[in-house]
Amino acid sequence: MPRHRPTIADIARRAGVSKVAVSYALNDRPGVSPATRASIKAIAQEIGWRPNSAARALTRARADAVGLALCRPARLLGMEPFFMELISGIESELSPRGCALLLQVVSDPAQELEVYRRWWGEGRVDGVFLADLRSPDPRIEGIAELGLPAVVIGHPSAAGPLTSVWSDDTAAVRDTLAYLTALGHRSVARVAGLPELNHTALRDRAQREVCAELGLGEPVIVHTDYSGADGAHATRRLISSPERPTAVIYDNDIMAVAGLSVAQEMGLDVPGDLSLVAWDDSQLSRVVRPPLTALSRDIPAYGGHAARTLLTLVTDGAADGFEDAAARLVPRGSTAAPRQEGPTPLSGPVSYRRRTPGPRGATQGGPRNGHRD
Repeated sequence: MPRHRPTIADIARRAGVSKVAVSYALNDRPGVSPATRASIKAIAQEIGWRPNSAARALTRARADAVGLALCRPARLLGMEPFFMELISGIESELSPRGCALLLQVVSDPAQELEVYRRWWGEGRVDGVFLADLRSPDPRIEGIAELGLPAVVIGHPSAAGPLTSVWSDDTAAVRDTLAYLTALGHRSVARVAGLPELNHTALRDRAQREVCAELGLGEPVIVHTDYSGADGAHATRRLISSPERPTAVIYDNDIMAVAGLSVAQEMGLDVPGDLSLVAWDDSQLSRVVRPPLTALSRDIPAYGGHAARTLLTLVTDGAADGFEDAAARLVPRGSTAAPRQEGPTPLSGPVSYRRRTPGPRGATQGGPRNGHRD
């Protein structure tokens, strides 16, 4: 009876490691220690393993696929226009080139890095995108060690040695606050995203700097999970305050639409009693009444720039970073001068810590001094 041809699975069993680790070792890729690599190669020689010629051809060939793992709840991803438009822009560049996009939703950054390791070890991708950078972000070092071509969709300040595609959020914050101040607003709050994300921290810092320059004092920043429920809860707390703001900026349009609904539910006139601005400008911003003033940018084009940069990196081994156009303010019916008899300005920094879940996804928490780190 013919003898069974030795496989990578046989080596993995003998070595007590995963098949991915065996692949790394046999192909001299980073990801395993020198001792493990030597042990795996010794076992391969001992049992007579030889690479299949077809497998060798596949190894030399490209996967014609790139990957994107997103650390977001799957239930929220489908409702967030930003990522849907970003992915459409990425696909517009990949499809004509016969390149596929692997997309996976994960629960935490560690799992995301493991997905990238597996994809790279199995030869399923030629490169990957990294989104929602944290500071510090362990994925940066992990991806760099793998030698996996990667493009960061985010500011280069947190990208380490990886190539970035980004836009200037500081300019967008400055334009928005200057516009609201020119209308006469002196108390402007912001319903922000997750505080651990680098782009949230950059927007927070920009808001504090610009508010100081304009004499608006310490800004009110409420951190949320980007969901409509959290945006509605934050808005309700803000406008229930005796010193409610006259204007609110939201870090995405889902929260802005939820905030508009809350304001109308509580009998406030938008924009007479409260002006609202949405970050990003999807159809959601335009179909509500009044239509939302928004920070607009071409998100599909942003995704296209990221895809072209990654394809260049895969093909040429190097690619320059790309700074996309900053979001521009598009005034609509949700902003106007505040009423003369409007509320008194907010006094001092306030933020809300999300604690225990409340009804229908709302969160509970009260005001505290300072900001969530």
